[in-house]
Amino acid sequence: MMRRRTTLLTCCTALVLGLGATACGGGPVSAGGGDKALSGQTVTVAGVWTGSEQKNFQKVLDAFTAKTGAKAQFTSTGDNVSTVVGSKIEGGNAPDVVMVPQVGVLQQFAKKGWLTPLSQTAQQTVGADYAPVWKKYGSVDGTLYGLYFKAAHKSTVWYSPDALSQAGVKPPKTYDQLLKAGHTVSDSGLAAFSVAGQDGWTLTDWFENIYLSQAGPQKYDALAAHKLKWTDSSVVKALTTLGKLFKDKQLVAGGQKEALNTDFPGSVEKVFGPKPEAGMVYEGDFVAGVAHDQFGRTIGKDANFFPFPAVDGGTAPVVSGGDAAVVLKDGKNAKAGMKLLEYLATPEAAAVWAKAGGFLSPNKKLGLSSYGDDVTRATAKSLVGAGDSVRFDMSDQAPAAFGGTKGAGEWKLLQDFLRDPSDPKGTAAKLEAAAAKAYQD
Repeated sequence: MMRRRTTLLTCCTALVLGLGATACGGGPVSAGGGDKALSGQTVTVAGVWTGSEQKNFQKVLDAFTAKTGAKAQFTSTGDNVSTVVGSKIEGGNAPDVVMVPQVGVLQQFAKKGWLTPLSQTAQQTVGADYAPVWKKYGSVDGTLYGLYFKAAHKSTVWYSPDALSQAGVKPPKTYDQLLKAGHTVSDSGLAAFSVAGQDGWTLTDWFENIYLSQAGPQKYDALAAHKLKWTDSSVVKALTTLGKLFKDKQLVAGGQKEALNTDFPGSVEKVFGPKPEAGMVYEGDFVAGVAHDQFGRTIGKDANFFPFPAVDGGTAPVVSGGDAAVVLKDGKNAKAGMKLLEYLATPEAAAVWAKAGGFLSPNKKLGLSSYGDDVTRATAKSLVGAGDSVRFDMSDQAPAAFGGTKGAGEWKLLQDFLRDPSDPKGTAAKLEAAAAKAYQD
């Protein structure tokens, strides 16, 4: 889906290298050499992407087919990638390649012995064309298994310029100003925010941005590694801050009940669709792809973003993530699957989706000019400019049972909190109980 996943660590240098470079070109493309060496073969790919993301990734797979002759079939797993892939392996129907949206899941797959290490060609490309931190994110116990194809900037609040203009509101710089602006938008006739509560992962992103800014990067790292308990006062404080927004019916389109019945694409539709119900929607840079592809919005004119604002005097947060391609040992055509990874490692492959929109690449050989609009380039620059304060998505670093499973762990508990935000301390206790169990496993 619209995600992101990786380890903690600061990655100022990584992102400067990964997204700030404007050089084009790169190492050799080893995906069959353009001689249709894989003609007649089929590579099966599984991942969480749906809608416009699936459609745009299919363009990349089609480019691979044109280059190598291999047919590439994509199947969406939905959010429960770990469970779906595990059942496919057990049923003897493992895909060749999985696009893994969570570091915790990549680590889980590697420790179960499901993954094939990257080929020498892919490793050389990662070493030459990616910042070292991306290699770290894709490695388990010193072995490189994952190739990060797609990055995400998770600290962007998307808005309808018309809605904010009609309300006389300018993009806010602080979280308090954000809520105040939200009330002004609401007074003008639209709800402030469309919240995708049906998808629990969006709620983890709300929490993470508030927590990173309010509690600071050191506590964020400690909580991400479960070296700090979820019962810590900093967690309760962040939940309290988030709860103020969740329980305010002026701010949330349709109130909590409707938010819990709104999935991510639906949340974008409530702002950028034919019948707008809200002025703003918080989520990552990939909102642009949905707004453009599904609702025909011109990015920069009909849809724009401002950075997630600073909370309680902290630094404005920048949370990032990514989707890593891995090759399963049990796939029927793992060899061709590795050729696909070698192709995905090139700027040529990244440029296909970059042109389509809703995409950021960690490949430093992809020039910023490859992106189709100024807003996406600005998103990349925002990610780069965050310096040492950048952190990777916290829930993606957790074991899947806690941070990446629909109807369980953090996703479910934050949905429960959206439904009733009256007891932040009680929610923190439940989060700690679920985290302790998952990390122990």
